[in-house]
Amino acid sequence: MNPVVLIAEELAPAAIEVLAHDFDVRHVDGTDRPALLSALAEADAVIVRSATQIDAEAVAAAPRLKVVARAGVGLDNVEVPAATARGVMVVNAPTSNIVSAAEQAVALLLAVARNTASASAALKAGEWKRSKYTGVEIQGKTVGVVGLGRIGVLFASRIAAFGTRLIAYDPYIQPARAAQLGVRLVGLEELLRESDFISIHLPKTPETVGLIGEKELAIVKPGVRIVNAARGGLVDEQALADAIAEGRVAGAGVDVYAKEPCTSSPLFAFDNVVATPHLGASTHEAQDKAGLAVAKSVKLALQGEFVPDAVNVQAGGVVAEDVRPLLPLAEKLGRAFTAVAGGVAASVTVEVRGEIANHDVSVLKLAATKGLFSSVVEEQVTYVNAPHLAAERGVEVTLSSQAEADQPTLVSVRGALPDGRTVSVSGTVASSGGRDVIKLTEVDGFDVEIGAEGILLFLRYVDRPGVVGTVGTLLGEAGINIAAMQVARREAGGETLMTLTVDQALGADLLTSAAESIGATAASAADLRDE
Repeated sequence: MNPVVLIAEELAPAAIEVLAHDFDVRHVDGTDRPALLSALAEADAVIVRSATQIDAEAVAAAPRLKVVARAGVGLDNVEVPAATARGVMVVNAPTSNIVSAAEQAVALLLAVARNTASASAALKAGEWKRSKYTGVEIQGKTVGVVGLGRIGVLFASRIAAFGTRLIAYDPYIQPARAAQLGVRLVGLEELLRESDFISIHLPKTPETVGLIGEKELAIVKPGVRIVNAARGGLVDEQALADAIAEGRVAGAGVDVYAKEPCTSSPLFAFDNVVATPHLGASTHEAQDKAGLAVAKSVKLALQGEFVPDAVNVQAGGVVAEDVRPLLPLAEKLGRAFTAVAGGVAASVTVEVRGEIANHDVSVLKLAATKGLFSSVVEEQVTYVNAPHLAAERGVEVTLSSQAEADQPTLVSVRGALPDGRTVSVSGTVASSGGRDVIKLTEVDGFDVEIGAEGILLFLRYVDRPGVVGTVGTLLGEAGINIAAMQVARREAGGETLMTLTVDQALGADLLTSAAESIGATAASAADLRDE
């Protein structure tokens, strides 16, 4: 009997063809919950899009299930931890929409430059007003790209064909790599001041939410046009509307919103704003690519082969039971390192000490690499694609292990930055109340002992009285609850590191305000919540 592949939503015919010869392909309406649960009883694999919910109940109803495939980029409708706990592989199509998303940004930029949408609406309403909708050329203009991930690179290569000058802000890419792309790296403030057009291509993280708000829009080049087809919330919609109303910003193209579905926004009041309902991935080609990609992954998975788009496969080969608890530790250390460093390192070493180093701990390098890039690229970072992301950015990641008898386990991530600085974070796994607890034990030379969970803030400043109270008051007034805090200093009156665990993410403006309120020399946030 051939394995059963259950298709719960519409899939491209070409994708079904990939599966038809080797598997028993069955169909069910994924939105009909009773029918779905019944059909899952015999399924070895299930393929969904966005309407079908594969949660713990669905996984439990499928005793033979080996793989869940989402024909798209996100996994909001798949309960990955429940699948992982049952040993069910989860795959998606992380690169299926990158071309469509880049082209959508280009389309919005062109439409804003030439007032296409408002002119079309006026003409259809019986108005012929050519002079009212006079636009601007793109040739010879400076285009600022905020984020040079895969979509940002595709956007840059396409917009360069118009004869533009390209600058970019992305602290997680090497200058040499940017130069290969024909892009000059600059700071965010310089990009805002110089750009005639700005296009956003960043992931949504605690540090990027509100990245461009009232303060940033106050320094933009007059007449700039701004496009956001990346993630809602990266640009403050009200602040952007105010800047347009004041004439500082000449127009905007918006495809994403802080809350979706969105049918009401202050931006909708302006003729010089082109607004679309999150159409970045809405092309026939992107949908077909997603279907084909996951069909191929399902086929590989059911045949026991290597699956490049698996999001919850920890590593190839057997991982020792004693090493498994260190996987989330290494990943969180990678995330914390990136936050503390504030940019990509030229080289990173993952150090493993203690008796655990008698095992094969090479998987920890992979886990740390995954953490290094989890908050700085658009696509889902997995154990499979993490090394490729590092290679693309010219980051060399190595492993150093030292077996020490009767010594506790310690994992460190150390890196050298292009400016010559070195950064390190260390941690361990301790047993508490019958469960494993991940702790940070060192941050850039400061001894700490704080749980590596939730959202951590790192503030570096010169030791003096009143700083703790100032930060606590500022966060309290903003409605941010502090769950834990630790202050470490090298000496009284000397350099100090404050580490706080907070219950919710801070926008870029609030983090900046907290830093400015205490004269911090560095401030960063790391999202260490379990995925």
